Amino acid sequence: MTQTAWGTGNEGRSGQKDGVRGTRNEDSSGQLTREKEDSEGEGGRRGRRSGNAVPLAAGFVGQAQAREAAGLVVDMIRQKKMAGRALLLAGPPGTGKTALALGIAQELGSKVPFCPMVGSEVYSSEVKKTEVLMENFRRAIGLRIKENKEVTELSPEETESATGGYGKSISHVIIGLKTVKGTKQLKLDPTIYDALIKEKVAVGDVIYIEANSGAVKRVGRSDAFATEFDLEAEEYVPLPKGEDVSLHDLDAANARPQGGQDILSLMGQMMKPRKTEITDKLRQEINKVVNRYIDEGIAELVPGVLFIDEVHMLDIECFSYLNRALESSLSPIVIFATNRGVCDVRGTTMKSPHGIPVDLLDRLLIIRTETYGPAEMIQILAIRAQVEELVVDEEALAYLGEIGQRASLRHAVQLLSPASVIARMNGRENICKADIEEANSLYLDAKSSARLLQEQQDRYIS
Repeated sequence: MTQTAWGTGNEGRSGQKDGVRGTRNEDSSGQLTREKEDSEGEGGRRGRRSGNAVPLAAGFVGQAQAREAAGLVVDMIRQKKMAGRALLLAGPPGTGKTALALGIAQELGSKVPFCPMVGSEVYSSEVKKTEVLMENFRRAIGLRIKENKEVTELSPEETESATGGYGKSISHVIIGLKTVKGTKQLKLDPTIYDALIKEKVAVGDVIYIEANSGAVKRVGRSDAFATEFDLEAEEYVPLPKGEDVSLHDLDAANARPQGGQDILSLMGQMMKPRKTEITDKLRQEINKVVNRYIDEGIAELVPGVLFIDEVHMLDIECFSYLNRALESSLSPIVIFATNRGVCDVRGTTMKSPHGIPVDLLDRLLIIRTETYGPAEMIQILAIRAQVEELVVDEEALAYLGEIGQRASLRHAVQLLSPASVIARMNGRENICKADIEEANSLYLDAKSSARLLQEQQDRYIS
């Protein structure tokens, strides 16, 4: 079994946060809790069989209980027993909360929608907070439908008639189909030619072909041809995106009809567009259509995952809205993450655990992440050095582990790059303890800086 590197590290690099990230398992079997046999040996095989987390797997170090809990959540999502429920990842900064959420997303695969957002994203001068939340909720709900495609080529192939004479008969139809994802050329049975003639299909039409029966339905004309004629009794539809769309894609397509290419439309497109707020009425209409499609077997609903990081940044209005949204029939799996203890719920003077109201906390399954020990920190730093292609000796790693325990894991990781530059300036490829000590003397960590501020507060403006 092989693996591809999904990266390792802790919070604060390339937008990835909270602990060490993992690798994607090619057969996608148990990335979070069960890992590759050839490297982990008997322990890996035991972990795979029992569902227990192995100590070091897929780039994840430690956090065995949290990874086992996340592995069970993945199994529940796959069995469709988790929709409309919520999960809270709670723990100190730099303990792998966001890494766990990303691990869940990777484990579920690309077919399950995963929508990450940060709590502070809801505050906008143009759109209501609840509107931003609902938009992300609907981004995380997928709809798998049988594909509509635009016809790019239509050429019936003729052969000599089998009965003789001058007559010709259709042997097969070559049809070129196009979606946003790409194009495909199909060779179809001659019986489908009659259906194409009956529906008056031409190049540029968007059609739907039922694979089982061969029935052809003309949906409309591609909106790329909207300016072909000044007046035309045609229904223009956007170029299909493919079989997997989210409910938000359907909302956006119906909220912003495609305009023509006249001077007013062009000027409108060049100006900065104001964000369109999608109304509840439109969403209810789309829900009706989606429910009809599901009842008819045309489409299948795929509940995805909405990940809200820094959930303590939401205010009381957002929390009350989330309470209602989680009870909706069309609701994804929601994963919250926070590093706060007991603090004020934003917008109130009420204190609550994790900055979340108690009534919403009562609905959540809570996964706790632990602070890393010295041995785990050294493992994480070794993996990170390997990813950054740095050679660090054992003594330097042990010293970095001490810095991680004293200051923070993030600070220890951030010292790797300056230490590598210092080592090169001294004519060495590998990083030794002296390089780490020099880098550590040049850069302060947050705790040391706070201590200095306290000692010298009379010299600062306050």
